[in-house]
Amino acid sequence: MSVRRVAYVVNTFPKLSETFIANELAELRRRGVEVLILSLRPSIEGLRHEIVAEAGLLQRTSYDHSKFSAALRTFAPDVVHAHFATEPAEAACELAGELGVPFTFTAHGHDIYRRPPADFARRAARAAAVVTVSQVNARTIVERFDVPAEHVRVIACGVDTSRFRPNGAPALPRRIVCVARLVPIKNLGLLLEACSVLRSRGVEFRAVLVGDGRCRGELEAARERLGLADTFELVGAATQRRVVSLWQGAAVAALTSDSEGMPVSLMEAGACGIPAVATAVGGVPELVDHGITGFLVPAGDAPALAAALEQLLHDQDLAARLGAAARVKVQRSFSIAGQVDRLLSLWSEVLA
Repeated sequence: MSVRRVAYVVNTFPKLSETFIANELAELRRRGVEVLILSLRPSIEGLRHEIVAEAGLLQRTSYDHSKFSAALRTFAPDVVHAHFATEPAEAACELAGELGVPFTFTAHGHDIYRRPPADFARRAARAAAVVTVSQVNARTIVERFDVPAEHVRVIACGVDTSRFRPNGAPALPRRIVCVARLVPIKNLGLLLEACSVLRSRGVEFRAVLVGDGRCRGELEAARERLGLADTFELVGAATQRRVVSLWQGAAVAALTSDSEGMPVSLMEAGACGIPAVATAVGGVPELVDHGITGFLVPAGDAPALAAALEQLLHDQDLAARLGAAARVKVQRSFSIAGQVDRLLSLWSEVLA
């Protein structure tokens, strides 16, 4: 059965750090699927990714909880889908139940490992299917919450490989780019420590950290303490267009997280032909093939991170080879087109 109308329940829309939701919705619209977005909270960010306006997503978003049920009855969705197992899944379950239509939800990371709902298993049982973004997430859901394996579907987020692509220009010399929220779980102090090691070895480089969050002040203080003010730039939040240009000018992508579901930022880098150096946590090893599309290092190991970065900064042929392989892998396994193909297939199964 074909899916023509899908209602989404999300925490906050639009949100800069959740480009994967906007991309998913935009691709559904491109396929001719109508969407209704129920946002539990209004966005307070002034900056928005261009895709939100391009796909007309704000015009399809409701923020008034008291009108959600009526809006859904008028919209008459085939299925209700939520992003995150937390409040959105709970709300989607109730709203879909009122309408008598199936609901599904995608669990990402913090809603599995750090702040899962106490009744995760009940929500999973009431859903027609549980989606998650990596194999390691799926195993954790099965083992930790006793959800049947056949009830869990792995569908990684995807990126637009026509938007995120190499531009043919040479990379800016020895530029390290990291795109991440400035929050403790990303452990960005580790990147500063590794950069300090690089500087002590006389390695020439420039690092650019893209993103914002509550750790900005302490990162700025650490940058000063380590004497990296002239070579480590914190550029703040950025739109997708600027992120594309930063990836296209990078020599290497870095990610230092202590925990990850499946990092979209490294998909974006790979789509632009940029090799990654990342901590081997969560779903990262499913995305970065060590020695093939980038390098994996132990979480919290600044010397190992510095050594891997130095190798790619010094060996441009190696970086180019790994970057080309990263582009191929993202096109094959992590494109937004492939992701939406798999979502539509799942929903068709649910409706059948």
